[in-house]
Amino acid sequence: MVKSIISTPAAPAAIGTYSQAVKIGETVYLSGQIGLDPVSMQMVDGIDAQIVRVFDNLKAVAEAAGGSLADVVKLNVFLTDLANFAKVNETMTRYFSAPFPARAAVGVKELPRGALIEADGVMFIG
Repeated sequence: MVKSIISTPAAPAAIGTYSQAVKIGETVYLSGQIGLDPVSMQMVDGIDAQIVRVFDNLKAVAEAAGGSLADVVKLNVFLTDLANFAKVNETMTRYFSAPFPARAAVGVKELPRGALIEADGVMFIG
């Protein structure tokens, strides 16, 4: 199988030693996205804006890989405050429809750049 690196200016540039996504065959591994605006590379303000930005960033990378969020089969969400879990669920209904991807939600102490949320995923575009 061929390994392809996915990159798009519609999502924040990698801020470390990783790629926005890696495609192997029909599977795409989406790197974690935080609430960075892809143009300014600054964190958007507040949990609501960060949740939207995270899913917008994931959507952009998914599309650059030749798929869409409808192709996501596994999603991992990391929150610095699990009290925001209901907000994530509410916002997800704007980006995903049934049948929803498998998902994990994990409470963490902190995230890069002071982010309040991060999400990554796996897509199957077969």
